[in-house]
Amino acid sequence: MPAATDGSTPLSSTRIRLALIALAIGSFGIGTTEFVAMGLLPDIARDLLPALFADSAEHANAQAGWLISAYALGVVVGAPTIAAFVARYPRRYVLVILGAAFTIATVATSLAPTFETVLISRFIAGIPHGAYFGIASLVAARLMGPGRRARGVALVMSGLTIANMIGVPLATFVGQSFGWRSAYFLVAIVFALATAAVWFAVPQQPGDAGQTMRKELKAFTRAQVWFALLIGSIGFGGFFAVYSYIAPIVTDVTGESAGLVPWVLFAIGLGMTIGNFVGGHIADKSVKLSLFVFFPLMLVVLVGLALTAAWLPALFFFVFATGFAAQGIGPTIQTRLMDVAGDSQSIAAALNHSALNIGNALGAFLGGVTIAAGAGYLSPVWVGAVLTVAGIALAVLSYATESRSAASRGVKPLDQNAERADAAASTRS
Repeated sequence: MPAATDGSTPLSSTRIRLALIALAIGSFGIGTTEFVAMGLLPDIARDLLPALFADSAEHANAQAGWLISAYALGVVVGAPTIAAFVARYPRRYVLVILGAAFTIATVATSLAPTFETVLISRFIAGIPHGAYFGIASLVAARLMGPGRRARGVALVMSGLTIANMIGVPLATFVGQSFGWRSAYFLVAIVFALATAAVWFAVPQQPGDAGQTMRKELKAFTRAQVWFALLIGSIGFGGFFAVYSYIAPIVTDVTGESAGLVPWVLFAIGLGMTIGNFVGGHIADKSVKLSLFVFFPLMLVVLVGLALTAAWLPALFFFVFATGFAAQGIGPTIQTRLMDVAGDSQSIAAALNHSALNIGNALGAFLGGVTIAAGAGYLSPVWVGAVLTVAGIALAVLSYATESRSAASRGVKPLDQNAERADAAASTRS
């Protein structure tokens, strides 16, 4: 663990580890609240849409998928606006306020009485998501030091991936046993604990006093920022098209009981946890290499899942592989955005989560459309494969455009100057 500072005082390795763990606890809560609906979708549909569920479980499940999209859209709206606004403020204070907002919004979800009010509460709960991950990633990158930024991002995101391995299956089990509302109440407790941990363990890091919202928003004038956002949102939508409907895939395609759903979610989470760290390691060497390893792998495993999901061992293998490939992309896109955003580091770090949650909303929506059209519960997997192909095409176009631009200016493309870009970005953060 490298020596690091909070801006004035050297920090011990133990203090750095505690700070990273505190940040990861927050991301653990975020991962659980974001994804728990996937495992409880039929329970939520049955409770909030009883008439529609009695008439057509498929249509009710598809409509309940709107809750996933609502949270994702909250992330999309909140990430750039909050991150740009808070860039000048001390980062620990910002993280504590965001943690408190998560706690309150998740309690509201557990208490909301109707589908419409739950929909609104999920949108509100998503608003702090991207800003938390963005600011936490900048804090972690500074703690880790130059040359290890992507691994710092991966450590923050490890809470999210562990949530998919432990938090989501556990919350799904609690929700199936005691009602879906109890799952969200459990998540609210996690957020309260995370907020306290951040307050006590994370060292204060100053914001950029000279930064303004206008300066942060300059990121949107950079073509490569838009490419990175499109790659993340469209390409990652392939994962969410599958994940959003994993519960009915288990019960209706594989023919297993709902009690197996938490174990399938565990397999996805295990794959995500391993893929997150592998992706962070590869991205620190080459973001380009990481993209062109994980996206083609994602396409292969989605096709494999679509062809073999009726066989239980194959289901477990391919959902694990799907999680591995998808989460390998996470720290890669995060690092790419930080590299191409210039001085707009706060908004760049948060925009990654806007991109991924556009993918969340897009995948859940398109998967729901195909299910409602009668194409069956495997149709979202094929939707995911198509979106992944689009993500690969965008990555190719992005790097081709960057190479042409660099050649015209007589400089090397960014990914070939990784150490220089890494050190510069670390200094800006």
